[in-house]
Amino acid sequence: MTATSQPSKSATANGVVMAAWLVTSVFYFYQYSMRSAPAVMMPDLTAAFGLTAVGVASLVGLFYWGYAPFSLVAGVAMDQVGPRMVVPLGAATVAVGAILFSTGDQTMASIGRFMQGAGGVFALIGAVYLVSSYMPASRAATMIGATQMFGMAGGSAGQFVVGPVIGSGVSWDSFWLGMGIIGVPIAILLFVLIPGRDRTSAAAEKPGLRAALGGFGAVFRNPQSIICGLIAGLIFIPTTIFDMVWGVRFLQEAHGAPYEVAVLRSAAVPFGWIIGCPLLGWVSDRIGRRKPVIIGAAAILLATLTFGLFGPVNVFPPYFLALVAGIASGAAMIPYTVIKEANRPEHSGTATGVINFINFSLTAIFGPLFAARLTRISGGEVRDLADYQATFMPMLIGVAIAIGLTLVLRETGPKARKHVGGPPLGAGLPAE
Repeated sequence: MTATSQPSKSATANGVVMAAWLVTSVFYFYQYSMRSAPAVMMPDLTAAFGLTAVGVASLVGLFYWGYAPFSLVAGVAMDQVGPRMVVPLGAATVAVGAILFSTGDQTMASIGRFMQGAGGVFALIGAVYLVSSYMPASRAATMIGATQMFGMAGGSAGQFVVGPVIGSGVSWDSFWLGMGIIGVPIAILLFVLIPGRDRTSAAAEKPGLRAALGGFGAVFRNPQSIICGLIAGLIFIPTTIFDMVWGVRFLQEAHGAPYEVAVLRSAAVPFGWIIGCPLLGWVSDRIGRRKPVIIGAAAILLATLTFGLFGPVNVFPPYFLALVAGIASGAAMIPYTVIKEANRPEHSGTATGVINFINFSLTAIFGPLFAARLTRISGGEVRDLADYQATFMPMLIGVAIAIGLTLVLRETGPKARKHVGGPPLGAGLPAE
């Protein structure tokens, strides 16, 4: 009886965890669709709020000012109280933020957009925490990549699906109100499905501010953590700033593409992430190394971005460059696995929060800077290809810097540790 009941209980537990991870990933899809949706309704938002295109870009960018600092809150909350207590609250916060954004009032919309970022961060960090805490380490990069696949599917839907919806006559405020209502059942499902915290764990025995600060200190003192965050952020900027904010306008203004065509071509970048995140994660797990995959993919990303900005048009099929760039930029998720492997297991949530904080702090900082740079270079007049080339040249330099940083990153893949007879994950780090 005991021998047969134990596997059954284990299978049930695994099934519950997979269901929880799946719904958390759906939450990630949901918030990411709202993250990218403004790119296809910039004219509507400009008219509704009475702002310039740069002003709307700054309003939309408030998402990252919520997302970045609350990455730290979400990460330590996972380690301190567990995902069931905070991930559903994050989903509810996103829902309220969407409803506030739909009001059309600039102040309420600003608060709502900030709330979307602050609550939305709990999706990725919650999903990664479930992977790190309940799933085999040998599948970590693959499952984290699959998590990001859901996010970028949402990013693609936020352009590929929302664009035609708005084009068909659905008002922008009705869209945001509907998205807010959708968030309520997601929050309820998350609370029902996410497993309760194991109160026998080491982290559960010593909750509190001291433990939280100790976790932050351990992760931030580890140079590998900072390097991981910088690599992820620099590879991610072409998606979060260039494509999801300026992608449609770049294709319209620099290449004269019709709105519908520009939306579809811009959406090919996050669609590429749907392929690249799990694929590159699987390759990394398969070869047992992280650095070669990051370097190779970042080099491809640099080549496609350079050609997209400076190369002749119509050399490749319409969606080819955007799709390849999206696939290659999926390597930005591999540092999320590296930082987990480079820090102590009990700091898994905190480490994910730290890399998310560094990653999206770069987007929050550089988003307005790129917008201001574009305005200055274009003189506030109609923008052309040369304006975009001059504005986004630093983005290419950033990807090149990410490649250089990867060269100095310590390899944490299982094959590298086995080859050098290295210690298990997190061993040798200072105990708190």
